[in-house]
Amino acid sequence: MTEPEHPADLRVVGVSLDCADPVERALALGARLADPQPDRRWRVLLDPAGHPFCITTVVPPDVVATT
Repeated sequence: MTEPEHPADLRVVGVSLDCADPVERALALGARLADPQPDRRWRVLLDPAGHPFCITTVVPPDVVATT
């Protein structure tokens, strides 16, 4: 994976119960899968400008779920 010419100031991580639907939606909106994929618990994608972002099923321990 190569870094984009102008790195993003913000790293985005999306948490989902299932990675498949959000990944498919991101791909439909112009993202592409990064290569290699480091872990099966998350998917690393690149936005159209090449900025990496992740979609995962892993909820960070410091995040409290709210409804």
